[in-house]
Amino acid sequence: MLSRHHSGGLICRKPGRHNAGSTLMIVFWAILLLSAAIIAWAQWIYRDLAIHADANHALEARAMAHSGITMALNPMVNKTTPELRHDFAADLGYEVRMISEGGKLNVNWLLQGEDPTKVAIFKHWLEQKGLKQQERDILTDCLLDWIDADNLAHLNGVEDRGTYHAANRPLLSVDEIAQVWGSAPLTHLPNWKDELTIYSNGPIDLTAASAEVLRLIPGLSEGGIQLLLKKRQGPDGVEGTQDDYVFQSQEEVMFYLGVTSPQQQQALTALTTFNDKTMHITCVGHSGKVSRQLEIVARKGGGTNSPILFWKE
Repeated sequence: MLSRHHSGGLICRKPGRHNAGSTLMIVFWAILLLSAAIIAWAQWIYRDLAIHADANHALEARAMAHSGITMALNPMVNKTTPELRHDFAADLGYEVRMISEGGKLNVNWLLQGEDPTKVAIFKHWLEQKGLKQQERDILTDCLLDWIDADNLAHLNGVEDRGTYHAANRPLLSVDEIAQVWGSAPLTHLPNWKDELTIYSNGPIDLTAASAEVLRLIPGLSEGGIQLLLKKRQGPDGVEGTQDDYVFQSQEEVMFYLGVTSPQQQQALTALTTFNDKTMHITCVGHSGKVSRQLEIVARKGGGTNSPILFWKE
């Protein structure tokens, strides 16, 4: 830059500190932008690695769930087997829960054929759930209309009304009850499905049914029910543990129930069974913080193949 000297001549002025400061600012911003780019790249790499890690954990957790189900389907495994829970490492393993479907009420079996004794069991169960008599009569008759083959409505039932049409076939799932006319008083209750099934062999399994279900069976006394439950639980008083008592026959079960006369035994045999092999099996596999659940209903037999009746993953 040119400037005039006091003696009248021109001189060159040297670059000042202003230019040097501008250069430093440019360098500073360049470094800042480069750092930001590096940080963003590192975060992207971290997220990508995390996504792949989660995917690997999800795959491992699913494999654990399948492993637990495979183990539970072994004919030698029952609900008290210790291997129902297994950890391969601190953050890798599975836990299986097995519940007998035979201890529940098979709705199709109770209502098909309209046997008065079995229909009465279902109505008694609805009464246990708090439904009023009119609600019980409507739902029962509407269910009978749903599962029978004809289009003739029962006294309190509905075959066709507006857009509603009874299926005229057995229930395909317990959830389907919610589609039946008059089911709202039942289906609005919490856990209303817990004691119902369509998968068991039909008759109520005396070795698996709860006290509430056992009380529905005609001819059983409260004293006999409590004696049976105590025997089932084994020495520790807790059902579902390794020391549970294993009954050898249905006659032995009847003995603890106090059912001794041939007439009582014959009536009870028509409604109950012993050691139903239909199992509701739920397995949760885990890997790291990821878990996956697999739920099936299978009829366990003496061979290596168990028919799968229901599968949810």
